[in-house]
Amino acid sequence: MERINVTKPFLPPIEEYQKYIGEIWNRAHLTNNGPCVSELNKKLKEYLDVENIQYVANGTLALMLAINALKLENCDIITTPFTYIATTSSIMWQKCHPVFADILPDTLCIDPASVERLITPKTKAILAVHVFGIPCDVEALENIAAKYGLKLIYDAAHAFSVRYKGKSILRYGDISTLSFHSTKLFHTIEGGAVSSNSKELFEIYEKEMRFGHNGDDHICCGINAKNSEFHAAMGLVNLKYIDYIIASRKNTCEHYDAFLSQSLQRPVLPENTEYNYAYYPVIFESEKVLLKVYDKLVADNIFPRRYFYPSINDISYTPDGECPVSSSISKRILCLPLYTDIPTEVVERIEKIILDTI
Repeated sequence: MERINVTKPFLPPIEEYQKYIGEIWNRAHLTNNGPCVSELNKKLKEYLDVENIQYVANGTLALMLAINALKLENCDIITTPFTYIATTSSIMWQKCHPVFADILPDTLCIDPASVERLITPKTKAILAVHVFGIPCDVEALENIAAKYGLKLIYDAAHAFSVRYKGKSILRYGDISTLSFHSTKLFHTIEGGAVSSNSKELFEIYEKEMRFGHNGDDHICCGINAKNSEFHAAMGLVNLKYIDYIIASRKNTCEHYDAFLSQSLQRPVLPENTEYNYAYYPVIFESEKVLLKVYDKLVADNIFPRRYFYPSINDISYTPDGECPVSSSISKRILCLPLYTDIPTEVVERIEKIILDTI
């Protein structure tokens, strides 16, 4: 019996990718902002409807460089504990201190009221996450950032192509970052990107990601966050199929909804959101029920994911922080298998196992 994982990377027709590989091979220009990287930047800017975007090696480096470009040093950054560990580790690697605000029980995104209660003179920024591609309360966070003079970063790793109130979700905040890891809706095998409305801030970021120099002129202390032509080529091919990818995932989500939405809690999508169907999380009444369902699925060679678990504030090496909503939901949430062209019969098997078990 085929193993069904929580996700499966979309792979385009191999001959389309091979065409790009052949061209790269003939040019022997493998990295350092080659033609494929330049073309991908241009096409991402058009598709995502943003002012500035830069393709980088991965989403984690995108976050670390965003923190550095905003000159955040030895300060508190308020963030969410309900996220992948890279959000928090990016803060810690930049020698800043993560302060955990709790999440909203409906959208699962950071709670603006919790953020405001935690602000102190040491606070210099907010790093919020559009969890599962669900937009944060961007208006409330923007107001808080303006009121207290804070920088506002969005980890939009899950939010590729999401629009809110008619504009790209990447247009909110000072900087937004993306992940193009192979598990993501749109992928370049490994990769990520950063976007900012500020040309000045974006130019700082561009210098820092290329060792901080331009030719023989050394301008600032930088790092290497460049990505290769081979990775960019995968992105160029995959971008052609993005509408198909989203439509396929939407169909699967609607199938799950028809059978499971009356029996299980689901995150709430804010009004005026054009969603990307990146994940299908469900929330059980207790961890005991979740584990029972999980074991039944695994016994049938189906592997969902406890995502996100545990809540980051409950990890031993992160700072303490009381976030009861995040701690509770992290124990009860499960992401079901969702990927392009997942067979309907597999989705029906998953639905039946869950409903029979609960």
